[in-house]
Amino acid sequence: MDIAGKVFIVTGGASGLGEGTARMLARSGGKVVIADLQADKGEAVAKELGGVFVKCDVSQEADGQAAVAAALKLGKLVGLVNCAGIAPAAKTVGKDGAHALALFAKVVTVNLVGSFNMIRLAAEAMAKNDPEPTGERGVLISTASVAAYDGQIGQAAYSASKGGVVGMTLPIARDLARNGIRNMTIAPGIFGTPMLFAMPKEVQDALAAGVPFPSRLGTPEDYAKLVHQIITNDMLNGEVIRLDGAIRLAPK
Repeated sequence: MDIAGKVFIVTGGASGLGEGTARMLARSGGKVVIADLQADKGEAVAKELGGVFVKCDVSQEADGQAAVAAALKLGKLVGLVNCAGIAPAAKTVGKDGAHALALFAKVVTVNLVGSFNMIRLAAEAMAKNDPEPTGERGVLISTASVAAYDGQIGQAAYSASKGGVVGMTLPIARDLARNGIRNMTIAPGIFGTPMLFAMPKEVQDALAAGVPFPSRLGTPEDYAKLVHQIITNDMLNGEVIRLDGAIRLAPK
């Protein structure tokens, strides 16, 4: 799958892993639709990259449809990279009582339902593409987390949502095989994103030191390199790749 001249949707593309991915795609000659709720930042990044910004709540059908429609206006939509997500922390039973059910539902709705919403809508459009020389019509990449496997204290909702993303990777790939559409998931470890930079510096340093090798925070560029490899290597399908420097999370 060549990137140059093709259209890609990146959810959460206004910052963090999504922004790094959008920049990589643009450098590689791709046309990028940034689907995000951060309007000011998203519009600025899209303008810089010569792309298009769509304000998008990934869990809402109409917003997802608008992002796909914007992509189709640019040309041949062949890629979706799901980076939008939230990660609030709460214990099952904490100082204030039971975990708020609404919070659990919100995390699952954004991270899991939102990812599937964008996958189903993008895949529907991709299925109408003329196939590439490889027989492909598109590639879908979602973002899970090592927390899907090593969830820490306070991560019940987050781990459940990311575990769901892991769990649907293979069946979606099997569903879409006849359409020539691949489906992959990346499970990042400790990455330097706005979500992590909101934590105290000493916490960031401790997290980085816990990565066996390289002992540093992952970067959006690290993530984008793997996205590039997945897009261009047509044998990568139906799998979850941990991108984590061999870290295994401790309970806290």
